[in-house]
Amino acid sequence: MDLLLSTQLQHRDRTVWNRLTCTDMEKDARPNWDNSLQFLLACISYAIGLGNVWRFPYLCQMHGGGGFLIPYLLMLFIVGVPLFYMEIAVGQMMRLGCIGAWSAISPYLGGVGIATVVASVYILIYYNVINAWSFWYLFNSFQSVLPWSDCPVNANLTGPVEECQKASSTQYFFYRETLGISSSIEENGGIQTSQALCLLLAWMVTYLFINNGIKSSGKVVYFTATFPYVVLIIYLIRGLTLPGAIHGITYMFTPKMEELANPTAWINAATQIFFSLGLGLGWLIAYSSYNQYNNNFERQAFIVSFINSGTSIFASIVTFSIYGFKATVNYENCLERTRILLLNTFNLAEDTIDMNNVFDWIKTLNATYPEQFAEIGNKLETCDLNDELDTAVEGVGLAFILYSEAIQNMPLPQLWSVLYFSMLLLLGLGSMMGSVTGVTTPLREFKILSKVSNEVLNGIVCLILLLLSLALTTSSGNYWFTIFNEYGASFSMLFVVLIEIVAVSYVYGLKRFEKAIEDMIGHRPNWYLKIMWGIISPLLLIVLLIFYIVNYIRGGTPTYQAWDKELGKTVVKDYPVFAQVFIAILLVSVVSCVPITALYVYCTNRKRSTSFKHSQSVSTISN
Repeated sequence: MDLLLSTQLQHRDRTVWNRLTCTDMEKDARPNWDNSLQFLLACISYAIGLGNVWRFPYLCQMHGGGGFLIPYLLMLFIVGVPLFYMEIAVGQMMRLGCIGAWSAISPYLGGVGIATVVASVYILIYYNVINAWSFWYLFNSFQSVLPWSDCPVNANLTGPVEECQKASSTQYFFYRETLGISSSIEENGGIQTSQALCLLLAWMVTYLFINNGIKSSGKVVYFTATFPYVVLIIYLIRGLTLPGAIHGITYMFTPKMEELANPTAWINAATQIFFSLGLGLGWLIAYSSYNQYNNNFERQAFIVSFINSGTSIFASIVTFSIYGFKATVNYENCLERTRILLLNTFNLAEDTIDMNNVFDWIKTLNATYPEQFAEIGNKLETCDLNDELDTAVEGVGLAFILYSEAIQNMPLPQLWSVLYFSMLLLLGLGSMMGSVTGVTTPLREFKILSKVSNEVLNGIVCLILLLLSLALTTSSGNYWFTIFNEYGASFSMLFVVLIEIVAVSYVYGLKRFEKAIEDMIGHRPNWYLKIMWGIISPLLLIVLLIFYIVNYIRGGTPTYQAWDKELGKTVVKDYPVFAQVFIAILLVSVVSCVPITALYVYCTNRKRSTSFKHSQSVSTISN
């Protein structure tokens, strides 16, 4: 038994040592980035994604504007930068995908890599659907009149569709024209042809970008990593000139400090860091495994982390300037409707009431003609700019509904629409390249797939994921999209990164890890990183996991936003039992990879040990 364990340990140490020293033969066999700039831009292209444009601004609004920046920036320094640095180091050190890298550190940790692949697959199933929507909106942007600007005419040609009038033209176009959404997750329908075709196009473009591995994606990132910044700068200039933009920016940076006592704010800050940096999803280990062994990744880790967070704040300024404009337009439209109602009811001259004295006239008329005023009480709207700003628009609603509503009120709306949805598309495709690479790189390390060409393997993976994601283009597909988005990777990322940091700090050992880093870049990591890896980050992740589980249990039955055709708005509904079971499967399927793989390795080693003992006994008897 001792001899077998000694042999296994020696074999594992030789494997790790070979990865650490990175022999010349290995360098020749594995492709590399053409230069360090390509790797840097590839990381930026992945990290700067759709979450920076819609999820971060929404979280800022939900958790107190500028006050949310405090937990967000703390999480960046406590878990974001240290874990980003660590994953790059592991990938460059081992020159393997996520499964091989963690198996090399310890055979019992192979499940960590498998868990990251499973979580990445869940993200890939729904993420390209967003790119399909971006294609759909982009194609519709070339019309002489943007199709979401006005409500369509009803079947009798007597006026606008009633459902659209109750909602808004932008909401109707998104939910009904784009998604063809049903009234609940239980009402299923056929595949929406327009969505399916745009999804097919999104996967075809993704495949073209990655068909030859990093040799092709390395060229694409020069464009996908830089063009979105050009559009954001153009939008910032335009946004700051729009009426009411200052109201939105002021709203963003006005902190509500009481949110600091809300555990959900801290959990959301951490998960936003994980999502935007892609921690625990395998792509970073895959990308860094194609680096030269002596690439100075330390500087790149800090640059990408800070650019990512800086872009989130920059994109939020752009978003809230647009948001302020949209809120101001809605507020002024409300005032105008109120003004006209008062003029018509009390037969006043046209120039008697203007936007500046509407509220004064409401008080005067209410006091002078109380009975007549009471008759229009149910028609009189409450116009409040702060209420407009407080109306949170989450996720895709922020990206598609809010922006399209603001765009239609701008001069040359087609131009602004094309620029915006082109930017969304490139942000999404840049993240897709990293996510697919995070799946295909570890798959290539299986013997059965090692001889398959990049073109074939990438094509098979893209085809399988396309077929799976077609389910999200049905009339109830958006509800399944929400399930994947909310439960596919959020908890699993917290769990996986906790296992990763414990594995590096306490299984592989911090001193060995420091020595390996020194061997690669010429010096050891600083005290800040070592304290984070060894103590602070693991403790914080444990606390966040506990809070996540407690909040999930206390939250009761999970709910979702369903579109009500009669009301023309979304309403809250409980997920049915089958959807709750599916949510549980998503959560368990990722987390269970770690213990199941460890148990499998243990049983395999025990079986080998028994066989070795038996062979030794037979040998002794025969002698």
